Amino acid sequence: MAHIEVDARRLLCPMPVIRVQDTIADCQAGDEVSAICTDPGALNDIPAWCRINGHEVLATRHTDDDEIIIDIRVGNTD
Repeated sequence: MAHIEVDARRLLCPMPVIRVQDTIADCQAGDEVSAICTDPGALNDIPAWCRINGHEVLATRHTDDDEIIIDIRVGNTD
């Protein structure tokens, strides 16, 4: 199982979702991806994309630097 960080800081919608989508396309089921974002819209957009595509949001959290981190477990990528 791999753990990958996606740097989506300073990117606006839809780019954080696209970065996550491109990263997950190269992952295997069970891998974990952490998306680090500054766009507040990512807090809704990435979990919605995950639900549609069969991935699991493990956690969301805010840092002291006004960053949003969304932890994802990759589902079936076939």
